Amino acid sequence: MPNKPYKTLLSQATDTLVINKSRFLCHGKPCRTEEEAVQFIKEKRSEYSDASHNCYAYAIGDNMGIMRYSDDGEPAGTAGLPMMEVIKNRTVTNCCVVITRYFGGILLGSGGLVRAYSSGCAKAIDICGVGTVFPSERIEIDVAYPNLGRLEFFLKSQPVRDISKEFGASVKVSLTVKQQDSKGLISGLIQSLDGKITYMKTGVQDLAWEE
Repeated sequence: MPNKPYKTLLSQATDTLVINKSRFLCHGKPCRTEEEAVQFIKEKRSEYSDASHNCYAYAIGDNMGIMRYSDDGEPAGTAGLPMMEVIKNRTVTNCCVVITRYFGGILLGSGGLVRAYSSGCAKAIDICGVGTVFPSERIEIDVAYPNLGRLEFFLKSQPVRDISKEFGASVKVSLTVKQQDSKGLISGLIQSLDGKITYMKTGVQDLAWEE
């Protein structure tokens, strides 16, 4: 469990940036461990083995305890470090950004490279989306069919996600809520349905919630 909420990427995604005929493919991915980040880098280097460079930066740990970056052949300090600075400034962790460059024939100079890789890293973060990680509970609710409409109406105004339903003798509704909101949600459920439900907490995990 995290000691406190922290920001990370919501999904894996890629966007493209073109500067003076050089094409930069900006890849980002949430990674919970350094092993996942290293694997992501290997995958991109294999997928784009014909590229001029595959530079990267990643931060792992609730407090960014692990930070690594590489210029991958670009002039020292012009790629990996600027990317790492963007990650730090955006305060996102447990994530990896790889920028693949196809050289377009025009030299960008040190300043141009720093700007290009900084912009590429920001673009990767934006396309992946940023969310805040909270301990989150999975709750299973059992409700009779006549009360399903009331339950659904109540949930529309609640901070929940990943709602699913299973229909049998009654309806089992599963959902996810931040642990900090769980008590208030359950209290509201009981009040809204006059106590005509049963519920069970089925697990806790860290999840990123969209900002």
